Amino acid sequence: MRGYLARKTLVYGLTFVVAVTLNWLIPRLMPGDPVQRMVARAAVQHPETIAAMTEYYERTFGLDLPIWQQYLNYWAALFRGDLGTSVWLFPAPVSQVVLDAVPYTLGIMIPAILLSWVVGNSVGAMAARSRWLDNVALPVGYLVTAMPYMWLAILLAWGLGVVLGWFPVAGGYDFGMVPRWSWTFVGDLLQHWVLPFLSLFLVSLGGWAIGMRNLIIYELESDYANYLSALGAPKRLIRKYAFRNAMLPQITGLALQLGTILGGALVTEIVFAYPGLGRLVLSAIQNQDFFLLQGTLLFVVIGVLVANFVIDIVYVLVDPRTRTGLTGATA
Repeated sequence: MRGYLARKTLVYGLTFVVAVTLNWLIPRLMPGDPVQRMVARAAVQHPETIAAMTEYYERTFGLDLPIWQQYLNYWAALFRGDLGTSVWLFPAPVSQVVLDAVPYTLGIMIPAILLSWVVGNSVGAMAARSRWLDNVALPVGYLVTAMPYMWLAILLAWGLGVVLGWFPVAGGYDFGMVPRWSWTFVGDLLQHWVLPFLSLFLVSLGGWAIGMRNLIIYELESDYANYLSALGAPKRLIRKYAFRNAMLPQITGLALQLGTILGGALVTEIVFAYPGLGRLVLSAIQNQDFFLLQGTLLFVVIGVLVANFVIDIVYVLVDPRTRTGLTGATA
């Protein structure tokens, strides 16, 4: 087990270094100059003042240094927990801006991921042995899963928000409210949370249900299931083994789906103007804010790597064959 953890830690460590390097490099390949944008935003006309402001901002953001030194300074600042200063919200620190948005993104992502995985696998397992449910769940699952996150978000906003008026279609809370701990604010927060959550939940739900339904049918027709049936084993016992074996690919699929779901969450937040990381990414691109963009994407990279690492550990714990392989490798 220690060898396995050491190998995984090394792989994830190298992946982190490469991801952080790309995260630093890609914003600098975008067209535009953030310093010139800040100077233009100040609407200053005097050439000497423009030159002085340009020099000040370049020195403040460290953009007057050679590119290799900017890269090394970025790593040094990263180890100190300093993600830089936002160009868009100058002089707000990027770390504070990102931390303010993280609860909104996690608030729709984590329930959507966990509930869609649990409910989808349960529905898929039942559909594998219920013809009626299979005829209903399978077509609906294909339809919902085939929809891009953005399309479903727009349909939900139009149907449940504009036509029926059940839920608000924009923002994390009412624009006239001040965030504070009160039942009125929490209720308003939940109303704004429903539609972004539903768009993520429904798209993921169909995929899990279809996958589990197909895996259960495959397991029930495998040799060990037929052998147990010939020995007179109860159907409930056979289904239990089939469900357990079918869960292993679903756990692996959960790790692979994290990046996709996260991308869907970012798009969904943009559709609903939800104040999470997706809105920050869009605002950072529109305002050529290198530091906010790389800070937001850094948090996304860390979140995906940590989640995948945890799922790798869970996979070892739930799959006896993996534990046996690790023991053999160690011996």
